[in-house]
Amino acid sequence: MFSKIFPKIHAEGYKFLVIAGIITIIFYIFSDFLGLVGFVLTIWVYYFFRDPERVIINDDNFLVSPADGEVIKVEEVDGPKELNLVNKKFKKISIFMNIFDCHVNRSPCGGKIEEILYKPGKFFNASLDKASEDNERNYYKIKDNQNNDIVLVQIAGLVARRIVCEANKDQELNQGDRVGMIRFGSRADVYYENYEPLVKVGQIAVSGETLLAKK
Repeated sequence: MFSKIFPKIHAEGYKFLVIAGIITIIFYIFSDFLGLVGFVLTIWVYYFFRDPERVIINDDNFLVSPADGEVIKVEEVDGPKELNLVNKKFKKISIFMNIFDCHVNRSPCGGKIEEILYKPGKFFNASLDKASEDNERNYYKIKDNQNNDIVLVQIAGLVARRIVCEANKDQELNQGDRVGMIRFGSRADVYYENYEPLVKVGQIAVSGETLLAKK
């Protein structure tokens, strides 16, 4: 019960938590009301950077969600041109993370990271279609345990200004392993082949637990 109310936080969050705490103290010196505002801000910072444990299915017949948030796209598209996959058809699921969602990202499958590619870009609202093409983003090309190409893309949003990558090229991943996070509102796209989608637009996904697609 304690861990549900006070989950551990991601390492990226500690400095922001300290900053929020200092601001709260300064606010409180000038006004009780401003101190309360700062206290609420500090609580929000704590929960934004939460990094709860998740129950992973560990089944190669499924892909799990890489992010908490709302499913905003389920479609068939060409692969990312940045990874030279534009002539290959993929299904794509996009998940939008608002500022209240947990922003730690996880691998949708077990496998090996063949390539990681960071692409600078703009900061449009991450829920817009053009965010996949124009926004700052980070690509993970994963060869899953059944030799399928799976691509996870972290996409920065209107407020997000930093993509954090915690994985390396040639790293072996277990399904649900943490690969990084995005700070303050963003999106995750999953491109996949040879699986059938299990989610629909409007559904709320939980990172590491919601089953996105099945063999």
